Amino acid sequence: MDLSTQETIKRLADQHGAGSLLVLLGSPDGESAGIAAETVVLGDPSWAGPLAGVQLGLDVYHVLEDEPRAAIPEEVFEEQVGLMVDVLDVDEISVAVKEVREQSPGS
Repeated sequence: MDLSTQETIKRLADQHGAGSLLVLLGSPDGESAGIAAETVVLGDPSWAGPLAGVQLGLDVYHVLEDEPRAAIPEEVFEEQVGLMVDVLDVDEISVAVKEVREQSPGS
């Protein structure tokens, strides 16, 4: 997650409250999804960005996980991300994001 995105997320969390936000990731693999999830939940693990040491505890999901997929109309999901189900390791991505969610200070 780049520094500009971290800054935007921090600003929105400060402005609206962490409980009002949900982060929806689209990372292509488990490792990058896990790092992005960790950044918005526990703080930037690289200690380089605006979220270094900042535990926002935001709700975070990957668009390919069951929960967000169920909230998206099927035709929209198929049109926008359906192909990704066939080419990405959905289980690896889901596990990586879920593991971080379970570490959230609010869990």
